[in-house]
Amino acid sequence: MLDNFHPYFIAGLGGILIGLASWLLWWGLGRIAGISGIASETMAAPTQPDTWRWAFLAGLIIGGCLLGQGLEIPTLPTRPLYLLIPAGLLVGIGTVWGSGCTSGHGVCGLGRLSVRSLVSVGVFMATGMAAVTLMRGAV
Repeated sequence: MLDNFHPYFIAGLGGILIGLASWLLWWGLGRIAGISGIASETMAAPTQPDTWRWAFLAGLIIGGCLLGQGLEIPTLPTRPLYLLIPAGLLVGIGTVWGSGCTSGHGVCGLGRLSVRSLVSVGVFMATGMAAVTLMRGAV
């Protein structure tokens, strides 16, 4: 389906859709589209009447599955559990300490001109660059 388009076009379209979705959630409900916050609030109070959170999370999963049907999914080497589990825990701890995740700070926070989000995104980017540099042995 989307195989005939240039990869940059697909990435740009995805970015536009993410920005539009976060703006619509902010404009329509006054809520920030930070995935970690939405997921943790849903898990903390699963019977809470705010069904928009369930709809948002279902849309992420279903939309990804539907779009994945039209794209060639790259195969990646598997990683052992002794690396995946600590990595997941570190991401979770970082999300709590940073008061949000990359989607909340990068997409929504920067769009609202939040200084806290600007600092957080700077730390995310610097840490990511350092990790890639160390893992590739460029130091």
